[in-house]
Amino acid sequence: MDAILIAGGIPAPDEPLYEYTQGLPKAMVDVAGKAMIQWVLDALGEAQKVENIILIGLSEDNTLKCAKPLHYVENKGSMLANIVAGIYKVLELNPQAEYVISVSSDIPAITGEMVDWLIDSAMQTRHDIYYGIVTREVMEARYPGANRTFTKLADMHVCGADMHIAHKSMVTDPEHLAMWDELIGKRKSPLKQAASIGFTTLFLLLTGKLSLDGAIERITKRLKITGRAIQWDYAEPAMDVDKPHQLELLRADMESRVNA
Repeated sequence: MDAILIAGGIPAPDEPLYEYTQGLPKAMVDVAGKAMIQWVLDALGEAQKVENIILIGLSEDNTLKCAKPLHYVENKGSMLANIVAGIYKVLELNPQAEYVISVSSDIPAITGEMVDWLIDSAMQTRHDIYYGIVTREVMEARYPGANRTFTKLADMHVCGADMHIAHKSMVTDPEHLAMWDELIGKRKSPLKQAASIGFTTLFLLLTGKLSLDGAIERITKRLKITGRAIQWDYAEPAMDVDKPHQLELLRADMESRVNA
């Protein structure tokens, strides 16, 4: 399976990470002696199930290295546009490709073993999209103090991982694109996403009556797709860098890995 690696974000002067990036892409900020994205490239390079890597949002004029073939696509201006461009690049390289794994550049603690686990777990069934989740218990046991945003479901509290798998039809079918644009734009607010799906979904979420299975059923029905939640036993795919304290937490964690 080919991977698309999203790396287009540049923090603005009024954003918390600007003091660390100073106008450079967040993906290039140093974490334990490497650019943050280099750790992700290393994991994708180690993964036995990954063939090509499509890096979106960075210039080829850099010092990044990868054990797998690395292809560059320029930043298209939005997350959805970048994902669409990445999948079309995959289809250009391999017209027979069906599924693509999408990975964020700000989860430096992932490993090749985790990438392979996701692909193996997802490909046991045939769905349109596989969305990774991590429970509060797993996240807080591994990264206490990370202060992730959790969605409070009836049966568990979860946050989203930053690795997902999608069928190519998720972008090649125009019917899906408008809704994906809206949902991705609200990805930091579970309540706003629920409202996009429908009032009943929002009401059930607010009253604590929406289960994980119920959420999947409502979302997939609304989007007219099939989908499956992949529940991680690892916290690393959900430990992304949005705030300075998360960056410092990961710096310390990765330093301990280097020095182990």
